[in-house]
Amino acid sequence: MLLEGKNAVVHGGGGALGGAIARAFAEEGARVFLTGRNRDKLERVASDIRAAGGVADVAVLDALDESAVDGHADAVVEAGGSLDISVNVITHGDVQGTPMIEMSLADYEQPVRTGVRTTFLTMRAAGRHVKRRGSGVVLVFGGDGDPVRGHSVGGLQVGFAALEAMRRQLAAELGRYGVRTVTLRTGGIPETLPADFPGRAELVEELAEPTLLGRAATLADVGAAAAFAASDKARTMTAATVNISCGALVD
Repeated sequence: MLLEGKNAVVHGGGGALGGAIARAFAEEGARVFLTGRNRDKLERVASDIRAAGGVADVAVLDALDESAVDGHADAVVEAGGSLDISVNVITHGDVQGTPMIEMSLADYEQPVRTGVRTTFLTMRAAGRHVKRRGSGVVLVFGGDGDPVRGHSVGGLQVGFAALEAMRRQLAAELGRYGVRTVTLRTGGIPETLPADFPGRAELVEELAEPTLLGRAATLADVGAAAAFAASDKARTMTAATVNISCGALVD
């Protein structure tokens, strides 16, 4: 198993994306610590993991709460003996579908403020432990990309660009301590779009149309890539992105 003996924290573990990553981590042998604000959603993911023979712990946590994030990281180390992997995929509250020039400042900056704050807090909390241990992986979700044609994404990509800068900074500061940082970069995952999302059908087509493989990435694809990137098989990868866009984003 790729992650046997590892302890992995998944912030936003009750969501579609976090759940997929958590299940993949557990399938590869990691003990998974799920956090989020909705206990029922977290427990559903944890139940799936346990039913498949994995180990999952649940904590109701607001990843924007500084003391709560730090305290949870300490609790993970106390319970599991180490904190080896951290990934943050909480929702950032981005407002989409409204042209930039018609948006309010509050709506536009929401994903930037939320994304930067929560990523900083969870990176810092995990970073302190993995630095001390001399190894570890911090995964980021997002990455830079071209604007989505025909759809207004608000401040989403601005926020993603900020997270990339943070990922590079952490890689530079902690690389000497054996800590890796990697971004999972997709061109969009249709399964994450709510059924009532405005213009969903059109957006799903737009996500698949520019890919070289003729299809968009799935949640299972993201989980598998995350598990590999977090494993020792990827030990040479840091300050890097894993492109799982099916060719929509050409390197």
